[in-house]
Amino acid sequence: MEITSAEFEKLGVFYMGRQKPWDSPATEGPLLLYDSKDLTTHAVVVGMTGSGKTGLCITLLEEAAMDRIPAIVIDPKGDISNLLLTFPGLTSAEFEPWVDEGQAMRQGQDKAEFAKSEAEKWRRGLARWGQDGERIARMRESVELRVYTPGSTAGRPLTILKSFSAPPPTTRDDSDLFRERIASTAAGLLALLDVDADPIRSREHILISRILENAWKDGRDLDLGRLIGEIQSPPFQRVGIMELDAFFPAKDRTALAMTLNNLLASPSFSSWLEGEPLSVKNMLHNADGKPCISILSIAHLSEAERMFFVTILLEEMIGWMRAQAGTSSLRAILYMDEVFGYFPPVKNPPSKLAMLTLLKQARAYGLGVVLATQNPVDLDYKGLANTGTWFLGRLQTERDKLRVIEGLEGAAAQTGKYFDRGQMETVLSGLAARHFVMNNVHDDAPVLFETRWAMSYLRGPLTRQQLQLLVSENTEAPPATTAAQSNLTQETITAPAESWTSVAAPTSANPELLIPAAVNQRYMEPGRYVAPGERVIYRAALYGHGRARYVKANCGVDTWKEHHLLRLWGGEEQTSEIWERAEKLPERIYTVPQKPDGVAFEEPAKPMQLAKNYKSWEKDLKDFFYRAEPLRIFKCVDLNEYSTAGESQGDFQVRLEVAVSEKRDRETEKMRLRYAPKFQNLRRQIQRAEDRVEREKSQLKQQKLTSILSAGQTILGALLGRKAISATNLGRASSTVRNMGRSSAKQAEVDRIEESVEDLRLRYQELEAELTQAVADLNDKLHVDALTYEEIEIAPRKSDILVEEFGVVWTPWVVDASGNAKPVY
Repeated sequence: MEITSAEFEKLGVFYMGRQKPWDSPATEGPLLLYDSKDLTTHAVVVGMTGSGKTGLCITLLEEAAMDRIPAIVIDPKGDISNLLLTFPGLTSAEFEPWVDEGQAMRQGQDKAEFAKSEAEKWRRGLARWGQDGERIARMRESVELRVYTPGSTAGRPLTILKSFSAPPPTTRDDSDLFRERIASTAAGLLALLDVDADPIRSREHILISRILENAWKDGRDLDLGRLIGEIQSPPFQRVGIMELDAFFPAKDRTALAMTLNNLLASPSFSSWLEGEPLSVKNMLHNADGKPCISILSIAHLSEAERMFFVTILLEEMIGWMRAQAGTSSLRAILYMDEVFGYFPPVKNPPSKLAMLTLLKQARAYGLGVVLATQNPVDLDYKGLANTGTWFLGRLQTERDKLRVIEGLEGAAAQTGKYFDRGQMETVLSGLAARHFVMNNVHDDAPVLFETRWAMSYLRGPLTRQQLQLLVSENTEAPPATTAAQSNLTQETITAPAESWTSVAAPTSANPELLIPAAVNQRYMEPGRYVAPGERVIYRAALYGHGRARYVKANCGVDTWKEHHLLRLWGGEEQTSEIWERAEKLPERIYTVPQKPDGVAFEEPAKPMQLAKNYKSWEKDLKDFFYRAEPLRIFKCVDLNEYSTAGESQGDFQVRLEVAVSEKRDRETEKMRLRYAPKFQNLRRQIQRAEDRVEREKSQLKQQKLTSILSAGQTILGALLGRKAISATNLGRASSTVRNMGRSSAKQAEVDRIEESVEDLRLRYQELEAELTQAVADLNDKLHVDALTYEEIEIAPRKSDILVEEFGVVWTPWVVDASGNAKPVY
């Protein structure tokens, strides 16, 4: 039976395949349309090699892409990068660069011939499931597909410089979550060093945890360099009730610091310090608010590196999650392929605590966690008891099957659902490839289904060269940044365009004596660890910090906005319009009043040495805040919604998309509830009519049998009796005629009732079509792509502009062997 796109192309549902009757898997049933909201209670996919597990998981991610739901995918084997192998033209030329030459040779074909056969196979497979190249193109347009390779430049590199940044206030304010974040981060780092990470017995774990706690409580960020420095000289003197040196002698702390330093200095580790900062927000949506499916390929890493990275990523996911508003709709997906070793039943690797936190708390924030494995005995099924959906494919051993059933029983007990163990054991024993059992706690009973054909070309793991080609073809990755640059741009500011590139000879005079005495002076600390032997010089800059109030009642705006400006001189003598050339900082800079020891200072620019300039500069600063700093907000014209202060258009669009999804889900549910009585009434009428047909058919059968017997007796009597027709034979003949007449009438009655059943079924189908169209109209009305936006500028109130800090800040710069400098604040 041909499948049309109208049957499955619906927002809020994932087209997973076709249902199969339990007693007849070869028979085709209705399509399996999985409600995306159900994924907020998480899912587990279990199946041995060859079961079709990877195809099922890629299918789920494809459907998420069609529904504009972003996802972060942890890919330890390299299979999920196949998601980027999507060819709308379905031509052999598109397939040829990606086919497996070894497989082609085994089939006696060259690469071109094999590519042609693969393209044809995909065309036929997609067509069987009502899909085509146009659907592939729509999927590619709906999301941005990315492949990240932490610790490698094969894909988009990721830097871990911010891995030890202070978590957001929402995390710091939750004592349990804060302790979990500290423990997981310390354990992940020590796992990278192959050091025992027992939080009770390991003094390394306790020391690093105390350092993280001390810094993060104050909102202070750390990087590996700073962490090394604080391991050698911790900012506290006691651990518990013991003196620091008694608990962890300085010699041993130095040895630990050296181990970390060796890691930091290792050429193989340098790639960890390049690329985009690890940001869940940026991996889920791009700057324009377009959803992303970000695949984190970690197949090239060692086991220790994988554990470290996965732990850090999961902690970042928790931090991002806790910063979101609650929702009942599916906001995003976290998918991990081959979770073996990261969530075991007995051991407690660093990743396990973070994974448990996500499974327990993510539902409230609309984050769906999907875990896949081919080794069910290596999963903590007690931890998965709250998982709502289980996709079960062919299993390798009886032990695997029993372990899966144990997990299903636990999930059923959590929800109070009936679980038929015997039926599940029977079905799991005979599953074919690409056939799965879906046990969804939101449904009345488990479902057997065959997965649909994947739109992506499932060619298996990709080589590093193929990954590089794939990334370059699918996205223009931003240029990798060095550790210092990443620290600068993400943690503080971007170096101004007129930054000096050469260094003047340091002045021998005290720098503060060259600045007028009435001017407030402060000193910035380096934003990264400065290694021994690096030459640092301090340069003077003007700093202005102020607040302005913005009010516009009809937009719901009444807010204060802080402004931070840093003005570095490039040697010019100009003193007017200095703030127009200042650098706008994202946040207030951290300064100290004490001059650092043992560093050189450059003589400040001549205009900065004249007291008369500062009064005009401070007055100009207030005027600049008014002239050049309007507050920009955005309005969604269709929904009459406004962005909040400081919210970008992309972030506003993401927030609206979640709100629209929630409204769509609510309205769809209301619509289904309105239609439910009509469907129920029709089902009752159809059931009664079908029951009547069965009764009438039974009576007709009996009537026909009576007629046949009566006719037989009449004929037999006529043949065996007297030649003259007796009265008895005449009576029998008359009775036979009457019986045949009644049979004919009964047949007409059966035909009439069957026609009424068909009419009722037709009415039921029409009602289904009516509901489907109503839902489609609702989806079109509430589709985020149909929304229009406009930008609104709000000027600050002139009477509500305050300059709160103004003066000179000395900024640190590192000078290289050639005499060139770069900022490290």
